[in-house]
Amino acid sequence: MEDKLLNESYEQSFTKHIIGAGRWTLLLSVPLCFLPAIYLWIRYGALPPLGSILTGWFLIASIYGSWYIVEPISYFPILGLSGTYMSFLSGNIANMRVPCAAVAQEVLKVEPGSQKAELVATIGIAGSIITNLIVVTLAAVAGNELFKYFPPVVVKALDFVLPAIFGALFVMFSIKYPKYGVFAIGVGMFLLGIVKVLPTWAIIPICIFTTIAYAVTSFKRKNKAD
Repeated sequence: MEDKLLNESYEQSFTKHIIGAGRWTLLLSVPLCFLPAIYLWIRYGALPPLGSILTGWFLIASIYGSWYIVEPISYFPILGLSGTYMSFLSGNIANMRVPCAAVAQEVLKVEPGSQKAELVATIGIAGSIITNLIVVTLAAVAGNELFKYFPPVVVKALDFVLPAIFGALFVMFSIKYPKYGVFAIGVGMFLLGIVKVLPTWAIIPICIFTTIAYAVTSFKRKNKAD
């Protein structure tokens, strides 16, 4: 009974307000994304033909369309509801928001998917957004000049930042759930090494959803055995 009251209080005092604020801020960001294009159109008369606009849109949708489904589902357990709204508004989800949320939860030893985990992720993501704004502003002002002084090997090494982050996250969670990590690696190696015909946009969802299905099935079997 006490847990039920706490859940209802959490829903009313936190979740309900998050949904309201997150919904209108994300909807507001949609028309704001068109402001640079509208400015170029009004100021310089730069307006591509409708056919070119649609061609570009379909090209981007064909490449990244699957991520509209894959990313919210795969990241939600770590980000939580509020973190999902914040992350999809601010961007840099895979290389910034997810690692910050995961590390914050790991440091504070909260249970993944719990209300405490969502609150911790929210604070971690908020801190990363503030830090990111400062760093991006500095990089936008001085980044090009600094890169001139870096040796080529350093510049080339930056291409491996994102894979390194994903690798670190995979290891962090695989230590907790090793059999799920082995299963996910096995599915990926099978698709890449044996099947070899699927595009990347298909391989990633297959790996994610098969691992989720395996985890759910394994969890149900364990509960029945207990």
